Amino acid sequence: MRPILNDSVRFGEPVRPNDSFAKLTSLVHFRPGHTISSTSTTRTITAEQMSRNNNSDGVKGCMDQMNNSGNTADPSSRGESKNRPSQMDSAGATSQHRSNENGKGAGQERTPASGENAEKMTKNTKSDEVQNSKPNNSTSGEGSSNQPSQSAPMDTSDASSVVSSLGTSPKSKEQWTTYPIQKLKTMQDLSREFNPLLPKKEHTILIDMEWIRKGVIVPHQGTHVWDSHHVKLPHLYPRPPSHHKSHAPPSRWEVTRHALHRLTKGSNSIGDVQTAIMTYNSSNKDKWTFDALYYYGQRLHRMENNLHSLIPKMAKLALDLPELIQKPIPLLRQQQNQAITMSQQQISCLLANAFFCTFPHRNDTKPGSEYANYPTINFSSLFANKTDPTKLALKAEKLKAIFHYFNTVTNDEDAAKPEGLVTFERISIPTSQLPQWKSQKVPLTNLHISPEGSIEEEGTGMLQVDFASKYIGGGVLGSGLVQEEILFLMSPELIVARLFTEKLADNECLKITGPQMYSLTSGYSKTFSWLCPYNDRTKHDNWKRRYRQIVAIDALDFKNPKEQYSKDNIKRELNKAFVGFHGDMKTAIATGNWGCGAFKGDPKLKALIQLMAAAVSRRDMAYFTFGNKELAKEIQSMHEILTINKVTVDKLYNWLKEFSRHNAREHHLPKDLYGFISEKIGHMASLL
Repeated sequence: MRPILNDSVRFGEPVRPNDSFAKLTSLVHFRPGHTISSTSTTRTITAEQMSRNNNSDGVKGCMDQMNNSGNTADPSSRGESKNRPSQMDSAGATSQHRSNENGKGAGQERTPASGENAEKMTKNTKSDEVQNSKPNNSTSGEGSSNQPSQSAPMDTSDASSVVSSLGTSPKSKEQWTTYPIQKLKTMQDLSREFNPLLPKKEHTILIDMEWIRKGVIVPHQGTHVWDSHHVKLPHLYPRPPSHHKSHAPPSRWEVTRHALHRLTKGSNSIGDVQTAIMTYNSSNKDKWTFDALYYYGQRLHRMENNLHSLIPKMAKLALDLPELIQKPIPLLRQQQNQAITMSQQQISCLLANAFFCTFPHRNDTKPGSEYANYPTINFSSLFANKTDPTKLALKAEKLKAIFHYFNTVTNDEDAAKPEGLVTFERISIPTSQLPQWKSQKVPLTNLHISPEGSIEEEGTGMLQVDFASKYIGGGVLGSGLVQEEILFLMSPELIVARLFTEKLADNECLKITGPQMYSLTSGYSKTFSWLCPYNDRTKHDNWKRRYRQIVAIDALDFKNPKEQYSKDNIKRELNKAFVGFHGDMKTAIATGNWGCGAFKGDPKLKALIQLMAAAVSRRDMAYFTFGNKELAKEIQSMHEILTINKVTVDKLYNWLKEFSRHNAREHHLPKDLYGFISEKIGHMASLL
């Protein structure tokens, strides 16, 4: 699978550890056997090779040229070579595609729907440390335990190598020890510990639980309301008052229904879509433009353009709203622990309405407006862009992902058509219940770290971190194209969270369980492009949710990078990570350089913060540096030094506070954090 790149923009030159860090690093015994290799190798996967690797089912979409997706699979349509080499974004994060040869066990069979576009694949068929996407449950029975082992000695029983994504000839073979990824616990390993889906005050379930036990998904019936605590659905919009009942104007939904019904009839152009949307959004006629939508339509290859048949299906799906949503959808408001579970069909219906911009009161997010504290949900901002050709082209790539999603969910013959459930859960932990970091005498847990792989692929079944905006989804419906936005385009079901999730506070996160992945993408920010369909065959739990869980946690945005080393900011990030990682299910965490791109976070500090929060949450971690081998080596060395010297979270927290005080006195850039900690460890060791 093509990895989503993290939100890093650049790290500059690799930080060179000072003498004390280098001296302590030399004391770490890098064991032979279980290693990471930085040997650089690339090759393009052909259809024949994919078939030999039992991936033939998954490559069907791109090999059929996506005739029914509304998109082109031909990279030449974007001015790209079909067999282009891997590319790097400015952070050194690879944009190459990977395909697993073996998979990480029986939990899933996830394969890209492309033969030619699956650009990179390891030569070492024994490697399952980073390539594999699901842990093997046969490893010493560890999958049956809900507790991570506390930084156990590194396993050296099965050698494994990671192929570099840089696409260059190998210059040297650097190796270091890391914890085997196949030993990290996943959702499937702990499936028996899942709590049953039970409707209660804090958990709204939009499907009938009696029918779901029989394997049938039926909307749960309830009584709709129109108030400030629930989503204001378009078909519930109050009819305008009239003194003459016989000449009463039509309701907004009647106007909407009439406009969308016209789209269900025969062939439609982009202009017809614009006319329909503006029929019931007339107050925005001088504000909204559809440049990006027209740009997309003009650049579709004629033989691959199925918008004339897709738009009617999407309009029909939007009109099914009254039948599919039969009870109120609560708003997930600040400082409330609340969850919503709905079917993927219900999500697709809500997103179809978002595409056609039917949600009332959601077009104004100015301060003081009703939904000022919520993200946008109507797609009008995605359609617009008058001046910038680059942004038009990037929005067209976004629209490829969106239209492919709708093509999948409206195609009854598509094997990928979703038939499961997804849960959205807002978690708030009161300040009084957050950890007292100075008193957390717990050791760090196990760390698997690699410059290769991705959160979404190698982290399958783990708790996957979304480097989120406090407004969930960030700029996915605008011009944003970093980690969170790309994640939402690969799994558009995540976008529906914008409908009901209020801005995240410092002590809150959003967890999403069960979303499906629909697309593969390439690149990052200005190099982003949609590649092809993805056949997601991740298995389901007993409640028809995929074994995929994503947690959205928003990092602080540091205009001045030095501010991140203050005691208050370190504590804030520790608390935010803990809120995201805390929970009864002790699956491993799949993460990376959280908040280290445009937000100017220090990846070495952020790695320690996440490791500390994971330790207190009793979870192991898989950490992906996305091509940055130097950073991976430094974090791994620091982790091993800390664990060998039995440094606990409270001790590390006190050192971070001391580092904060030191840098508050300095006017130049902070000294190297890991060198500072190494000096402390050396002093501690000298006292023993």
